[in-house]
Amino acid sequence: MTHPTVPSRVAAPSAAERAYRHLKRSILEQVYPGGLLISEGEIAEAAGVSRTPVREALLRLEAEGLVALYPKRGALIRPVSAREITDVIEARRLVELHAAERVWPRRAEIRADLARRLDEMRAAHAAGDVTALMAADRAFHATVVEAAGNEILAELYHRLRDRQLRMGEASFRLSPGWAEVALTEHAGQLAALDGDDPAAWLDAVGAHIDNAATVLRTLR
Repeated sequence: MTHPTVPSRVAAPSAAERAYRHLKRSILEQVYPGGLLISEGEIAEAAGVSRTPVREALLRLEAEGLVALYPKRGALIRPVSAREITDVIEARRLVELHAAERVWPRRAEIRADLARRLDEMRAAHAAGDVTALMAADRAFHATVVEAAGNEILAELYHRLRDRQLRMGEASFRLSPGWAEVALTEHAGQLAALDGDDPAAWLDAVGAHIDNAATVLRTLR
């Protein structure tokens, strides 16, 4: 006689993990903007945990460079510096242009995925959902990087994720019209991908990164 399979239970995240996820999401989504000094008590109340797991979460975020800790005062949300913007944009340009060049001979393989991501961006923008817009935007770029087939570069690109998200949230939320520009530029990349000129494709990818850099610098 066989017995029905009992679905395994997924362990609930610890209090420290819940505090970490809450605080990190709040930083990336600009709920806690750069330059804000917030106390352990405020974080604990918002996350629904005690102060001990908050301290653990803050230590993790300090190691990731997102906060600076001040004993008896709290945590300072690190602002995005001009140097960080320059470094991230430079790294993005190197990785994305290399990936774009590598995928050109196999561009038909990623065309449908990129079109779907662009549709997701348009739907999120129409709904006023900046977080979903950012997620679809990042997925668009990641599709090209991952398709290049270099796992080390893909890993490097994903390690930039948190910094890209924080900067991207700021650009989409604070720069009027940038969402429309980004949508137009992504559509332009798709059009270049459908053509027969690899230089036009690389130019479209590079121009989008450069324009994003310009927007980020004006927000400082």
